[in-house]
Parts: sequence; structure tokens; C-alpha cells
Amino acid sequence: MGTKWFTIKGIVVKGHQVASRPSAEYPYGTIEKQKPFFRELGLDLDPFYNGTLNISISPNTFEMTSPVFTLKDVEWTDLNPPETFSFSRCTFIYEGVRYDSWIYYPHSETKIRHFNNPSVIEILTQHIPDIKYGDEVELELNGDEIQISFV
Repeated sequence: MGTKWFTIKGIVVKGHQVASRPSAEYPYGTIEKQKPFFRELGLDLDPFYNGTLNISISPNTFEMTSPVFTLKDVEWTDLNPPETFSFSRCTFIYEGVRYDSWIYYPHSETKIRHFNNPSVIEILTQHIPDIKYGDEVELELNGDEIQISFV
């Protein structure tokens, strides 16, 4: 079966505010802290910004069906139990510029601190200085790895 890429539009929205910087919940940005653990397990995310962009595709929802990586029981912090993460390649498009990116999906069943909104896709990409909440963007997703339920 061939790869089925498709494009979906979304809006940049505010996330949990823990990925890119210290917060009330973590004394560090979570992505920077997680990267060495992911690298050890075969996924090098060093070229990407230490934070995520949260893209709302509401009212549509998504499901990771066959991600490129699923890293199980990652013990990245002593502040909560091990977590499972999945990743799927994607292209993030902002103001006509295309960025090779990854969907970052912390599995809800292993997270104790945050609820994952099934209408918000978290993206790891390079630093994009002028992007802001409310900006319209596009995502090119791999239909063999992620499924969108359109409303």
C-alpha cells in the first residue's frame, strides 16, 4: 500500500505551556529534557525547537494509527511515572514556507498531568519566530500513519 499524504488546515492555539520552558509543574522545559531519552531510543530530535506548536483542527479529531516511532515507558523525569510517546513525520506549512516536522503524541493513558485534546495536534519543528496564537497553518500528514475524523 502506498503512502497517502493529505493536507489539513488548522489554527495555532495555546498548549499546556510546559514543553518549551519551566512551569509550575516542571522546573524545565519538557521537550529539552525528553530529547536525550528519545535519541537513546533511536529518534534524534536535536534539530528541532525545544517546544511544540499546538495546531487545532477542530471540530475534526485525529488518531495515531501507525506512527513511525512509538517509544514505550520512557522514564524521562522523576516527577511522574514513565510515559509512552508516538511520532509521525509531517510537513508544517506557515505563510507558504514548508518545514519538515514531527507530530509529537504523548499517550493519554500514560500521562497523569494533562488531558490530550483529540482536536489538537502537537508539532515539533524548527523555531519560527513570528508565529503566534490564532495564525492559520497547514499540515501535510501521512494517511498511513494518522487518521482524521472529519466532522
